[in-house]
Amino acid sequence: MPCRCMVVSWVSRAAHSLVMAAKYNVAFVLGGPGAGKGTQCTKIVEKFGYVHLSAGDLLREERAKPGSEFGDLIEGHIKNGTIVPVEITCSLLERAMKKSGKKEFLIDGFPRNQNNLEGWNKEMDDKVTLKFVLFFKCPLEVCTQRCLDRGAAGSGRTDDNLESLKKRFDTYMNATMPIIEHYEVQGLVRTIDATRGADHIFSDVQKLFA
Repeated sequence: MPCRCMVVSWVSRAAHSLVMAAKYNVAFVLGGPGAGKGTQCTKIVEKFGYVHLSAGDLLREERAKPGSEFGDLIEGHIKNGTIVPVEITCSLLERAMKKSGKKEFLIDGFPRNQNNLEGWNKEMDDKVTLKFVLFFKCPLEVCTQRCLDRGAAGSGRTDDNLESLKKRFDTYMNATMPIIEHYEVQGLVRTIDATRGADHIFSDVQKLFA
């Protein structure tokens, strides 16, 4: 008959395994505005079955909800190209993850600054496993033209204009690039040349998920 300490040890290991198995698997998707994150996420979803969560889309949806307590706050940040408080973003992301019933996620446009990173680690570190950071590297002038073209084509996004884009790029360079560098030191960044056509980019992207 096994001793009590062996039984306790086995139960502890089993409980730990269940906790690990219950964690969400996440790949962060980062890059400048217009780098093609959304397009590539759509392709990854179609081929590999991941759930795509865009921090920006979730915030815009929350902003548009009638009676949302965060609507005006989110609107102000989006128009000014600044970053919404991390507690709101994490709450929306976790809600969407639970609602999906799935385990594999792409989260694009997050974390965007040090506050995002710290808030994510505090709120979600014990609930997720970060697989890697998919970084779409693209010059700002290319990103700018893509966003302006998107706006001219009727994207409906209030931030696809030159004034908002300048603020968004400033935020990206000053706040988001240090986060990418943080993960790069940990060996978690997978850099993709995003200046090419969508199909050429995806030929590299899918190697990371295959």
